[in-house]
Amino acid sequence: MEKNIALVLVLAPFFGFLFNVFFGKKAGKTLVGLVGTASVLVSFLSTLFFFSALNANPSQPVVVDLFQWISLEKFNVNFSFLLDQLSVLWLLFVTGIGTLIHLYSISYMHDDENMNKFFAYLNLFVFFMIMLVMGSNLVILFIGWEGVGLCSYLLIGFWYKNQDYNDAAKKAFIMNRIGDLGLLVGLFIVAYVFGSLDYKVISEGAYNTQLVSNNSGLIALAALCLFIGATGKSAQIPLYTWLPDAMAGPTPVSALIHAATMVTAGIFMVTRMHFLFDLAPQILDLIAIVGAATAVLAASIGLVQNDIKKVLAYSTVSQLGLMFLALGLGAYEIAVFHVITHAFFKACLFLGSGSVIHALHGEQDMRNMGGLRKVMPITFWTMMISTLAISGIFPLSGFWSKDEILLTAFHSNIPLWIVGSIASIMTAFYMFRLMYLTFFGEFRGTEEQKHHLHESPALITFPLIVLAILAAVGGLISLPGNSWLNHYLAPLFRKAHEAHHLDATAYALMAVATVGALIGIGIAYSKYIKKQEVPVQDAEMKGFASVLYHKYYVDEAYDVVVVTPLKKLSHFFRNYFEVAFSETVFAFGKIANAIGTQGKVLQNGSVGFYLLAFVIGMASILVYLFLV
Repeated sequence: MEKNIALVLVLAPFFGFLFNVFFGKKAGKTLVGLVGTASVLVSFLSTLFFFSALNANPSQPVVVDLFQWISLEKFNVNFSFLLDQLSVLWLLFVTGIGTLIHLYSISYMHDDENMNKFFAYLNLFVFFMIMLVMGSNLVILFIGWEGVGLCSYLLIGFWYKNQDYNDAAKKAFIMNRIGDLGLLVGLFIVAYVFGSLDYKVISEGAYNTQLVSNNSGLIALAALCLFIGATGKSAQIPLYTWLPDAMAGPTPVSALIHAATMVTAGIFMVTRMHFLFDLAPQILDLIAIVGAATAVLAASIGLVQNDIKKVLAYSTVSQLGLMFLALGLGAYEIAVFHVITHAFFKACLFLGSGSVIHALHGEQDMRNMGGLRKVMPITFWTMMISTLAISGIFPLSGFWSKDEILLTAFHSNIPLWIVGSIASIMTAFYMFRLMYLTFFGEFRGTEEQKHHLHESPALITFPLIVLAILAAVGGLISLPGNSWLNHYLAPLFRKAHEAHHLDATAYALMAVATVGALIGIGIAYSKYIKKQEVPVQDAEMKGFASVLYHKYYVDEAYDVVVVTPLKKLSHFFRNYFEVAFSETVFAFGKIANAIGTQGKVLQNGSVGFYLLAFVIGMASILVYLFLV
């Protein structure tokens, strides 16, 4: 029974993909949306079955062996699935939030001529993410890893008639290939050291003292390579620049990538392989530093962005940085906690921004918005709850998860705590900047937009309401000193992280974090409500604000250092080397053709000539045998 339910869990979205590819055009948009949404809902309900089973028997994860896939002399890979606490927890929000995003998309994409193709790609995206999470070994994880990369390319460039969107899709695909090369090298090293890519075998080997001591350098290198893979998929320095450009896709895609699926894959992989990373403390230190640097860098860029989705995109990069900070400090459960709360409020914020864009007929510049809270009350209040959550305001979910990260950093590394706190203050500022510019003051758009302003339909607002509720109460799963989440994940970790207890230090740090968030909110209120400032036009930006708006010119630097030299090198090979080499290749062809032309003279159809050649040939063979 468990095997059948596991197969349903995996294959339901794939069935939705096949249906919408082959029958979607004829089935009609309503059926396309229903099948696409129902297929992910079936996966969610199947996940609830395994969640219930694990609650009843936490020490017995479900392993579903399908068949032996790769069999060499001392190396085997089974095509099998592992449903333990970590994978089931991830599946809950992947399929749960995925269902809400599909439901939202029925209305949001209803006027698109390729709606069936959109739902097919969306279903395929969820299918590959389920594969990534459920795999019992690194090979199946790699299948899902590459699959979500493919689907991100298809969905980011979904509106392919716009060349900028195509470029954004290619950028996401290529930058992820860089990280994926690191992941692949890491897989080969792990296979060499441990003789397997199965999580259970690697875990057992990680506690083999002699094996570890004999291969400490290779283990550290494997951890580094796996982390390089994570920096690509989860948009960390230096491979983060693709994620803000991924906003080119339809808004439901942004919500799915940023909240529930692709960008959380790096955190999942590091958490899943925690036993390997624990053997390389220097790599964990690097992860913490990169995470903290990414958090503050992305947050600073978000301060001046005017595209509503770009603000949320840099917010995602910053929040992912905080998750990696927690991973680097060895607080895997806290990183998972922030992944979950972030999935709730970030999905709500992206879908809320889509609701605004939908009402304004495609407008994304916040300078052309304003005063929308009166005409879009549901969108406003759901986004406000999520904004308070991401800003770390008590008692919403983001307060608890972000506070746990900062608390851990304070006890482990004060400079990293300072960096994380600064990023959190910036978050509060740019998120309320977004809210004030979008929903307060007077409407700054066109008269035509103003005339058509309205609240979004129920299929859009219902997912927003559900996600806002989760963003409000989601923190209850891991309260200080009474963490259900830590207890639930305990069977996975031999060194389980203890939940922080509310001592004087904890209260003081909570107060500092809250005051910091209120300072950020207060500055935004002063600028955009009291003074009613509106950001200047792009060409009028000066000084450091211009540097921030242009994202520290990192893309331009990559273009000069990497892209332009590669283009010149490719042009050189095309214009010179390939031409010369082609002549050599063609020369071999000409020689073969000349020989063939001479051979045609011999093939003249004369039987007498053929007999003569036969006699000469036989005589030559006899002479050779006699002489030898």
